[in-house]
Amino acid sequence: MNNENTAVLLLSHGSSLSYGQKVFTEIREKFTKKTGIDSEVGYMKVSNPTVSQAVHILNDRNPNLNHIIAVPVFLADGIHTTIDIPIMLGKEPLNADPRLKNSNSKIDYLEDLEEINFKGQIDLIRPIGPNPKLIDIINNRVESSLSESKLPTDTNTGVLLICHGSRLKYNEEFITDLHSQYAKQSKYISNFGFMELVEPDIPTSANKLIKTGIDRLVVVPVFIAPGIHTKIDIKTILGLIHDEDNDKKVQKKPKTNTTSQNISIGQIILEKDPDHEHKYDETVEFDGEILYSNPIGADDILIDILDEMVQNALVN
Repeated sequence: MNNENTAVLLLSHGSSLSYGQKVFTEIREKFTKKTGIDSEVGYMKVSNPTVSQAVHILNDRNPNLNHIIAVPVFLADGIHTTIDIPIMLGKEPLNADPRLKNSNSKIDYLEDLEEINFKGQIDLIRPIGPNPKLIDIINNRVESSLSESKLPTDTNTGVLLICHGSRLKYNEEFITDLHSQYAKQSKYISNFGFMELVEPDIPTSANKLIKTGIDRLVVVPVFIAPGIHTKIDIKTILGLIHDEDNDKKVQKKPKTNTTSQNISIGQIILEKDPDHEHKYDETVEFDGEILYSNPIGADDILIDILDEMVQNALVN
């Protein structure tokens, strides 16, 4: 099949920290090298190029371009993949927007979007989902973390998978399925929790594992790239110290809600944002060892998954 006039738009959320952009640059480079298909990353917000800018870059590189496969490099469907990204691509959203509580509500980053001037076809496919190959990445992250443990090999160990959470059902369905796959083949007791918006939250899930009598907890953030959530939010919730990070942006204390008291044992507030507030009435109480792994990143297995997704889109 001749794909010389086809390109791939790799869609990302964007981050105010540099880690995410570095990871997605590596993902793009690896993907293009593996597939031979031209690709570009488009960021929804914060980072550049934007989605529309990325389409223009692809078109500028190949004036004969007539087909773009837009690939959400997201683990699960949610508001971004079913509402925001379709709108950014000039398509109809796939769900009603739960953020629009009244007729005066608006989403700032969806206002005044730059029009996509592309005469060819743009096919938006679904995100990654609970692909069984993700289990291989999780196993690798767990074993890599355990290699750095200071405790004996036979220490009673639990594994906690952490997902972001979404107002829509898809994120919960994703991690429930993925955890079920993981639990069936793992020798470690395990659980999953959400950073926000969905229950069980991180402290509830972690403490449930801790109550089983484990002495070591391996935490795997099931995120594509590192960012504020993996570098600050989740670590703060777990009570981990950031002394291994040299980036001052990571070292700084998380924002607190100015209408609330300082962070206390009974309530952690990490963001002053009524629609995106991380609030917990329970904290993680654990005297054992916590090992915190890297997220998925530009893992070669992820590149294989993206390649399969694109190849399936080309066939269909």
